[in-house]
Formats: sequence, structure tokens, C-alpha cells
Amino acid sequence: MNQRPLSPHLQVWRWGPHMLVSILHRITGDGMALVGLAVLVWWLGALASGPEAYAAFQAVMGSPVGMVVLVGLSWAFFTHFMSGLRHFVLDIGAGYELGINRFWSIASLLIALGLTAAFWAAVLLR
Repeated sequence: MNQRPLSPHLQVWRWGPHMLVSILHRITGDGMALVGLAVLVWWLGALASGPEAYAAFQAVMGSPVGMVVLVGLSWAFFTHFMSGLRHFVLDIGAGYELGINRFWSIASLLIALGLTAAFWAAVLLR
């Protein structure tokens, strides 16, 4: 019989903001790669296809559904960016203390929300 210890199950770990930020980092990276690439390819195809195709692209992206996609992509970008900065600091060996790690995990989420709001305020209020 094998006496090796089993890996702890997810129920053993106490969930915290650092886990959320790590999971969101992966999700936002995948989301930008899939959805962002699709929007980029569609935009480039519409640019190359002429005024009618570009007008159709603009109509969809200017609709409520299109705006949700664009705001979601910008939120994903800023969330991924802030999480990446946090991971960079951790990679150099700093910020592992529990209080500091918790603070920057929460701060990275809040800063990303603030940057998203500021970005869209600048875009819509120009």
C-alpha cells in the first residue's frame, strides 16, 4: 500500500484575494487571446474590405453588446496588466509577506477597475 501523502484538496486551502488575482490573470489572458484576437481580425478584415464592411463593424461595436465586449476587453487588459506587475514583483522575491500580498492583491483589482473607468471616461467624454 502506498503511504505517500496526497495533495491537499481545494477545500483545505483558505481562499484569499491572491488566489482570485491569480485565477483572473489566467482568465483575462485567455480572454484577450481569444476574444481580443477575434475582434482584431474582424477589425482588420473590415478595414481591408471597404467602407460598407467597416460601417458594419462600427455598428456592431457601437451597439450595447459591442460596448460590453470592448469594455470587457479593456477591463481584461488592465486586470492582466496589474496582475502581471504584481507577479513581477513577486518574481524578484518581494511582497510575499501575508499582509503585503493581500494588500497588493486587492489593490491590483481596484486599480484595474479605476484604470478601466478612466480609460472609458477619456474615450467617451472627449
